[in-house]
Amino acid sequence: MILSELDKKIISHLQGDLPLEANPYAAIAARVGISEEVLLQKIKDYLEAGIMRRFGTILRHHQAGYTANAMCGWNVPADRVEDVGRVMASFKEASHVYQRPTYPDWPYNLFTMLHGRTQEDLKDAARRISDLTGISDYKLLYSTREFKKTSMDYF
Repeated sequence: MILSELDKKIISHLQGDLPLEANPYAAIAARVGISEEVLLQKIKDYLEAGIMRRFGTILRHHQAGYTANAMCGWNVPADRVEDVGRVMASFKEASHVYQRPTYPDWPYNLFTMLHGRTQEDLKDAARRISDLTGISDYKLLYSTREFKKTSMDYF
């Protein structure tokens, strides 16, 4: 799919923050000069063509009151990764769940990004995930500094 000038204009409006309005897609469509229906169809087309992989949000966790954050590495048997990953993703404290390769000195293949108000909240969430999944080999890596919280700009 070759991007037209309209496509580039739409993408430039989608790559930033959504307007804080009751109907953000109508607001974006108005800024671009098209109807909301056309905008929504274009978004669907971008997803189907693989131009857009996903449409997501960024939680500014400190502003939301979540001051404790940790990446938790889990050592999950390969034949259980899909099922365990789905269970982990169901926890409200987990904003992301990723599968990654292991290394001789790092056996953890599934990662959850956990958010809470205190480190004890994170420990509790990891214990509950462990209890529910039966995965007891895990390591919490607490965040100490945030370097980036922006999306890519293409146009």
